[in-house]
Amino acid sequence: MNIYWESFKTFFKIGIFTLGGGYAMIPLIEEEVVNNKKWVTKDEMLDLIAIAQSCPGVFAINIATFIGYKLRKTRGAICTTLGTAMPSFLIILAIAMFFSQFKDNPYVAAMFKGIRPAVVALIAVPTFNLGKRAQLNMWTIWIPIVSALLIWLLGVSPIWIIIAAGIGGYIYGRIVA
Repeated sequence: MNIYWESFKTFFKIGIFTLGGGYAMIPLIEEEVVNNKKWVTKDEMLDLIAIAQSCPGVFAINIATFIGYKLRKTRGAICTTLGTAMPSFLIILAIAMFFSQFKDNPYVAAMFKGIRPAVVALIAVPTFNLGKRAQLNMWTIWIPIVSALLIWLLGVSPIWIIIAAGIGGYIYGRIVA
């Protein structure tokens, strides 16, 4: 099968069946591109997640673009990016066209109340999996905890956290290596 069509179809499927944004897509992306298609390794996926988080823009689009680029350079990136973005675009377009007809429907409101906790779980699972793969231990677990608290409680910009982590990693690498 044509790799361009295959990559578009794969990411379209991921995009259409994922609620909760880019982080909720991580398990599906990993299952498809690491386990099923073997387009990237688990280590490469972890690196791609780190890079996608560090880049400006939509997380899921960034990951899709990087995977597509790895597969077939610019054309591959276009296919995976369109595959990821198109379902959301079409769903938002449909909602915008018909929102006024169902916005006060109690069944729709109840459905969204039920979806919210599931979305939290979809975000929590990849977070724990990333922590395991990042080989967090009792000496390094403080880094994500302190980073999250600084962002959440003190309003520190994630950009400063990323810069500090990069500098800290560089210094650590120079001292240990």
